[in-house]
Amino acid sequence: MKITESELRGKTVMSEEGLYLGILRNSTVEDRTGQLMNVLIEPSDDVDPRLYHLDNQGHLVFPFNSIKSVKDVVIIGGQ
Repeated sequence: MKITESELRGKTVMSEEGLYLGILRNSTVEDRTGQLMNVLIEPSDDVDPRLYHLDNQGHLVFPFNSIKSVKDVVIIGGQ
């Protein structure tokens, strides 16, 4: 199954353990190869952002390859 990056935006993101992380807002791309590198998640109020890597806008940053499943929600593993 293929999914476009724009279909990921706005999806709810949860950890494999069932923690609601937030909403997927954007992604980063390697400019030379076009490879998706990271997903940027607007953190939920229940997430302690000090426990995660953040970008300059305060988004949680996860490697793209940490996405385990995409259905109604995006499941992120390996935090």
